[in-house]
Amino acid sequence: MSDTPGAQWNAGDTEADAKSHLLSPSEEMAKLGQSMRPLIAYGEGIHVVDAHGRRIIDGPAGMWCTQIGYGRKEIADAVSAQALKLSYNSPWYTTNSPSAELARRIAEVTPGDLNRVFFTTGGSTAVDSALRFTEFYNNVLGRPEKKHIIVRREGYHGSTSLTAACSGRSFNWQNFDIASPRITFISSPNIRQAPGLSEAQFLDQLVREFEDTIAKIGSDKVAAFLAEPLLASGGVIIPPKGYHARIKAVCEEHDIIYISDEVVTAFGRCGEWFASEKVFGVVPDIITFAKGVTSGYVPLGGFAVSERLIAKVSGENAKGSYYSNGYTYSSHPVSCAAALANMDVIEKDGILEHVRDVAVHFAEGLRSLKGLPHVADIRVEGLVGCVECLVDPSSPEVTDRDKKLGGRIDTHCFDLGLLVRPLGNICVLSPPLIITKAEIDQMIGILRQGILKAAADLKEPVAA
Repeated sequence: MSDTPGAQWNAGDTEADAKSHLLSPSEEMAKLGQSMRPLIAYGEGIHVVDAHGRRIIDGPAGMWCTQIGYGRKEIADAVSAQALKLSYNSPWYTTNSPSAELARRIAEVTPGDLNRVFFTTGGSTAVDSALRFTEFYNNVLGRPEKKHIIVRREGYHGSTSLTAACSGRSFNWQNFDIASPRITFISSPNIRQAPGLSEAQFLDQLVREFEDTIAKIGSDKVAAFLAEPLLASGGVIIPPKGYHARIKAVCEEHDIIYISDEVVTAFGRCGEWFASEKVFGVVPDIITFAKGVTSGYVPLGGFAVSERLIAKVSGENAKGSYYSNGYTYSSHPVSCAAALANMDVIEKDGILEHVRDVAVHFAEGLRSLKGLPHVADIRVEGLVGCVECLVDPSSPEVTDRDKKLGGRIDTHCFDLGLLVRPLGNICVLSPPLIITKAEIDQMIGILRQGILKAAADLKEPVAA
């Protein structure tokens, strides 16, 4: 059986296997084995094709990751060639050439002096490893009490125990024991939660809260501040202009490591290799990445760390220490070869420049939906945006009816040929970076129809 275009395969068998044996992420357990998510046969460009042969625009780019689109032969060839040449080596006592080359290539495009790169298996392990580096760093420096992590509500950082505990989305906590006494949450930088304040006033309020939080915990106990440049899974929340630079200045004052979680925003999503400096105005101490580094073709993640930090715990300052954190698949040669090919495509095709060009059109298209029924807010940066919908757009609270409205929009869009990532009442679009202006128009047009159809549905009785 093959899932390639034009091949014959039995969708019924696949569906039966999935219902009987597959446990998927975020599975609604009451419906386990009774239904399944749409079955995708293959991908091509910005489209996926389902088991019935329907071409569907991949609005979320997989999961914020299929930067260069589906079916790129360059990636498949690189993966095949490397698998035949060297499929695996143990990173604990050997090194492979693709990982060394990729580390150099990434260091060439990171901001500041973030020139040392550690590879992991994905976004969760990238952030987990970065946080573990802060533990290692402070222990080597003889500061065992400096371990507290400050994060934000509505942020998302992963699915390991530590990164899940750092994620401020309450949905992810249900029925899991992940709370940690050394993690403190501060406010989301979502100005919709601060009615009556100007952006400048809201920014001052956020910075004061951060400073007060540090004072309450004690700066000698705070190790790191962990933040996405924009809160992606939290609803594409874009902080006030200057937010990151102001927070970084406070971190520097108190010797707190600033970690920029660019698992979503790196590798072109905002028109730059990394968004921290050029888009959001901050040079962090550590940057995490994953997703777009291979355009989702194979798993890979990692972090880049400042030479300034490395110098304090290496060489004569090492004190006999080992950074012993690692994974069986750290620096995997096939994954690193895929990432190198991905970077080649991004450079050869001028994709970063393309994103900067079409992002204006994308933003204008999303904002054209502002006057539709139930549209409460539009948020967009680069090629990631969202439409927040509420049954009553003037209401500050999100209800179950609002979430059902979001579900209806998602269903209508899928039927019309567009995958939307529904985050409750929020419709997220972050398409493959190769999308054209004409395809953006088509995507926005379908979303418009989906919202209008869902609005018409609301004229019928809706269960509370």
